[in-house]
Amino acid sequence: MIRKNIKLIALLALIIITAGIALCLHYFGAETTSEESFYAMDTYMSVKATGRDSEGAVEAVRDAIMTLDSDLSVTNPESLVYRLNSDGSCVADKDMQYLISRSLDVTAMTDGAFNICIYPIMKEWGFTTGEYKVPDASTLATLCGALRSAKVALQGDTVTLSEGTMIDFGGIAKGYATKVAVDLLTDRKIKSALINLGGNVYALGKKTDGSLWNVAVKSPDDSIKYLGVLSICDKAVITSGGYERYFEEGGVTYHHIIDPSTGYPADSGAKSVTVVSSDPTLADALSTAIFVMGRDKATKLWRENSSLFDFIYFDDSGNLYITEGIKDEFSSEISFEIIEK
Repeated sequence: MIRKNIKLIALLALIIITAGIALCLHYFGAETTSEESFYAMDTYMSVKATGRDSEGAVEAVRDAIMTLDSDLSVTNPESLVYRLNSDGSCVADKDMQYLISRSLDVTAMTDGAFNICIYPIMKEWGFTTGEYKVPDASTLATLCGALRSAKVALQGDTVTLSEGTMIDFGGIAKGYATKVAVDLLTDRKIKSALINLGGNVYALGKKTDGSLWNVAVKSPDDSIKYLGVLSICDKAVITSGGYERYFEEGGVTYHHIIDPSTGYPADSGAKSVTVVSSDPTLADALSTAIFVMGRDKATKLWRENSSLFDFIYFDDSGNLYITEGIKDEFSSEISFEIIEK
């Protein structure tokens, strides 16, 4: 009888231990690494994350970005942006409110080098439709005049555009999508992840072995594999360059980064610009703005806001410059000059 009781107690103990292990695995399970690749915002993207719910986390990021892609499209008749451009006003969701607020801030910060109201000019060049052409000078002059008087007003959740104004979040959308991805991963307790949204890279935390992430900075020059490597964590590395989207006509190459002051592709001397910041939305917008501004104006902007970002500047003559805030994080096989405060 005693032996039977001992066996029964042992069986019950085994059941309790097994149940306990199952519960621990459910709530405190081993970390796994998951990766998701997908196509959105006209580019290939990937998210790699390590954590107890890594699979669910990367799937959530993919779904959120796919939704943003649809909602922010200037050509999708079902999107909120399309409706705003068509009607001149709309009730904005939280994504649009955030993007408009941040865009207006960066426009002021860069003296108009970044401007979401540039959509009519981008459309005239065919960069939003794929029907490329070189507009005539008088058309661009008229559009630039309209751009100078364009207004976007955000009152509460209502957005209103001045007559003839149309917006395009193309210069900031992937940066915001990166922010959304980081927030989702953080909410799901993911502490180590690498987000790559078509060259917009964000390193969340450190690698699983405790080391920093090494992010290569792409070179626009075919003779150089990459400009250098950044060793970072909890920062975005976002690059803009004329090589990303362009067309040729009459033996001339026209790229997609338009100078709002002229209506023509920016001709500031930049070949590529990389912005490094803990704020991916800002980094995306500034990478475009600095490409338009050129090195001298960009340096002045950085010196006034060095706590917010750093940048890497590669010019048409093959010269490479980096701001001193990332001098200990950047390494390169080619020579470079450090921009100091």
